[in-house]
Amino acid sequence: MPSRRSDPGSDPVPSGVSPRWRRRKDARPQEIVAAAMDVFVERGFAAARLEEVAARAGVSKGTLYLYFPSKDELFKAVIRAAILPNLQQAETLVATAGGPCFPMLDRLLRTVARLVATTRMATIPRLVIAEAGNFPELAAFYHREVIRRGFGVLAALLRRGIESGEFRPMAIDPTVRLIVAPLLMSAVWRTSFDGVDGEPPLDVTALVDLHIGNLRRVLLRDASEGMEEGAP
Repeated sequence: MPSRRSDPGSDPVPSGVSPRWRRRKDARPQEIVAAAMDVFVERGFAAARLEEVAARAGVSKGTLYLYFPSKDELFKAVIRAAILPNLQQAETLVATAGGPCFPMLDRLLRTVARLVATTRMATIPRLVIAEAGNFPELAAFYHREVIRRGFGVLAALLRRGIESGEFRPMAIDPTVRLIVAPLLMSAVWRTSFDGVDGEPPLDVTALVDLHIGNLRRVLLRDASEGMEEGAP
């Protein structure tokens, strides 16, 4: 009987692991990325092992390498999957939506706050900050793909608001950083200190409510513009 050429995706997997590798091949990268997210969240980047990622994805390590040639590339794929779709939506919103700018800023900040409060996306900034010194290429990738683009979205919104007369004149770059700072702090805090030594969970919603109320008073030429009854 002629021998069959082995499919790289059918390599043996560790015993006791669900054989997800039997699914169609085009599902494997997404399954590997999802498993990698779990491992990176639990172990951090430096301590994460590709063998564990492969086992959780139900594939062999050789199959994993077919899609992701290194741990760096796998971590980049996790960042792309977890963050970039939301970032692309923000870019589209700011580029195409008309009308006042502050409601768009409000919407963007509340969306990020919800993701920070309810998803594992909040872990990624902490991981990048923790590993930046030892893995500068990953820090450069995150800066290029996430920070620079996110800052660009906010900068474009601020410029539009200033040009239309909705916002006061301001220094764009430091204002963008101040807008982002509470959200970044929330992500780091929630994934580092919630539950530590009895620390209660951070109320991200309350924090962003207060932040938006302060921004309304600082950014708008007429601080009463866009204020709803009962707003902070």
